[in-house]
Amino acid sequence: MAERKILLGNEAMAYGLLEAGCTLAASYPGTPASEIVGTLAALKRSGSIAMHVEWSINEKVALETALANSYAGRRSAAAMKQVGLNVAADPFMSAAYTGVKGGLVVIVADDPGPHSSQTEQDTRQFAMLAKVPVLDPLGPAHARDLLHTAFDLSEDYEVPVLFRPTTRVCHARQDMEIRPFRQDQPAPVFEKDPARWAATPKFRFLLHKQLNEKLDAVSRDSRLQPVQLNPAVSAEKAAGVIVASGAVCTHASEILKDLGLWEEIPLYYAPMPFPLPEDFLTGLLDQARRILVLEETQPVMEAQFRDRAKVQGRLSGHVPREGELLPETVEGIVRTFAGLPEAAAPKGAAAPGRRPTLCAGCGHRAAFFAIRKVFPRGIYPGDIGCYTLGLNLGAVDTVLCMGASISQAAGFYHAFRDSGQNSRPIVATIGDSTFYHAGIPALINAVIQGCRFVVVVLDNATTAMTGHQPTPAEGNTLDGRSVPKVSIEDLARACGVRHVSVGDPYDFEAFTGLLKAAKEHTRDPENGGMAVVIARRPCLMDRKQPKPDRKPVPAINDKCQGCGFCITHFECPALVFHGKEEAVTVDDVLCSGCGVCAHVCPHDAIEIPSQPQAGKESNHS
Repeated sequence: MAERKILLGNEAMAYGLLEAGCTLAASYPGTPASEIVGTLAALKRSGSIAMHVEWSINEKVALETALANSYAGRRSAAAMKQVGLNVAADPFMSAAYTGVKGGLVVIVADDPGPHSSQTEQDTRQFAMLAKVPVLDPLGPAHARDLLHTAFDLSEDYEVPVLFRPTTRVCHARQDMEIRPFRQDQPAPVFEKDPARWAATPKFRFLLHKQLNEKLDAVSRDSRLQPVQLNPAVSAEKAAGVIVASGAVCTHASEILKDLGLWEEIPLYYAPMPFPLPEDFLTGLLDQARRILVLEETQPVMEAQFRDRAKVQGRLSGHVPREGELLPETVEGIVRTFAGLPEAAAPKGAAAPGRRPTLCAGCGHRAAFFAIRKVFPRGIYPGDIGCYTLGLNLGAVDTVLCMGASISQAAGFYHAFRDSGQNSRPIVATIGDSTFYHAGIPALINAVIQGCRFVVVVLDNATTAMTGHQPTPAEGNTLDGRSVPKVSIEDLARACGVRHVSVGDPYDFEAFTGLLKAAKEHTRDPENGGMAVVIARRPCLMDRKQPKPDRKPVPAINDKCQGCGFCITHFECPALVFHGKEEAVTVDDVLCSGCGVCAHVCPHDAIEIPSQPQAGKESNHS
């Protein structure tokens, strides 16, 4: 009997890549896509697979690496989240023109909602812009199977193929049979063809013409035509039809059955929402009285209908223009389309919310508090990562995209310097992985433009927010081979920064001293300039790090006035507030014993015992 497993959608896609004969997979971690290459990495470390797997420095590098492997005739994949494709847009657009040899699948996980992203942009619009086909899987098992078709399509037409799961596909789980991985890998062969691989503008015009011809042929490919899921009902006889793709199609299928409409409203699934075949579009317009298009998050399929008089969707206002199409949302839309009464809105139990916050003992919290102390009137450009939660501590003023903290700090510097307000301090914060990803060019630019501000690199020795993937400072590949370590401080000096220091934010007094020295360097009229301070403290949640010794839990003495200053300005989850004029207590289950809170209280009410006191009654609340 074949082995079966319940796989996460991202795990299923990793298995699909291996079953389809992928020889190289590259990625930069980003939720909801991280577990795809994370699963491959685990299989690589176990010795189960021989393919090359890498966490690339950023998405652009990942795609360029995979593309070259494809040029050599080998199946390749690059995986990222939707905003990662923004970073990889340059090679992606160009790769559509040059085309590929070995199949190239670019897996881009979209995040309707959004749940963990800056935007809920629709990657299918990137496919339209680049003129490449995009596939939209229904669920985990279907995503695994559809990857085989994606590679075949890519090789048959020599084009990159976008593969676009959403959060509900990536993070759903499904029982499926485990199949063997493909072993017959072709030897790499690179055929030199400068007119294609290194095309100048004249040849690019010809490549564009060829791309248009490929796209027309792809739209007619029989493997990816829209299919009616309930063929017993006729589109001509029905009052209306529904066209859907991705996870929304799965919702629509279940809802039609639940409402008793499965044999009344035809449901078409479009596995390739772009390009839709012209025969399907015109044929459906001729047959159907009304057409409801359900898709996330932009009107990609809806816009391909030339005559939209019969078409209802996001453009017409019948479907919300933003947000995830959850099952209850889809049900409401379908009820209205079918002329049924609205369903009673479900009422959930009222519960107090709790905003996200940094973990108890996180070194970032100590660094942010020190920044606020040394630069009380500062402007604080922030960046993408768990340290974005410095917002709660009043130490993050802007968050835009990866690496933008340094560039925006430069923009603020020029704005205030040019208006004669040189005294306004500016402190940019950026994580270690984000610094490697996108901070280096911004830092070089700040140096050569004569900027004077402080950059604090929050170095926790991992890519914490997406699952503790390694950074270039670790010095190991995914399969354990030793490689050179790339030092952040050496990079900062190579970027032209003369003042670089490293400190542990747990050593609060020493760390604030480093910030003060950096501040003075930015203000030195003769020898000053940019300053970089590296706040180095491993992430407590990273299992790869040595487990620190248990430190004494802070004690609250009778000086505590219940003012809440430690809660509002430090927000450590281990400090428990009981109301004004009542003493704060320490949750010794959450407390890591970092001791930084002793520097926070304005009344000296928090004390750090010199050693653990055995037998002493806990002040656990």
